Amino acid sequence: MSENRAEILTGALVLAIAVGFLGWSMQGRGAGSGGSYELKASFRSVEGVTVGTDVRLAGVKVGTVTSLGLNPQTYFADATISVREGVVLPADSAALVSSEGLLGGNFIELQPGGSLENYAAGDEIEDTQGSVSVISMMMKFVDGGGSSETDSAAQ
Repeated sequence: MSENRAEILTGALVLAIAVGFLGWSMQGRGAGSGGSYELKASFRSVEGVTVGTDVRLAGVKVGTVTSLGLNPQTYFADATISVREGVVLPADSAALVSSEGLLGGNFIELQPGGSLENYAAGDEIEDTQGSVSVISMMMKFVDGGGSSETDSAAQ
């Protein structure tokens, strides 16, 4: 009988610790924090960005990408981002698709401007820069190096 009581107490302790870790992890992700507001942005390319991708300001996560879609008129990728309440962005701020490194993932980087007016919920960020393909940059470098030698030899 005492073995059953010990097993029940051990199981309850493990369950309580698991619930504590779950609550702690949700708090760290911002699930329990205040609200947010949405902004829209159109990018030439959002390669490497998906729904749930981080939105960062000065390297600090301040939001997430909530939706992505193709605009059939402009052929640009329309993104909706959710920004944490209390993060105030000047109305001339920029949104860039940035990379964490050569092998890292992409994220949306917000660069604040200097305007005295601020974005409100639902506004569109006009100043955007899409992702840059590392492979296409390398190909331009290789092609650029070869064409300059050919051009100088032709002269």
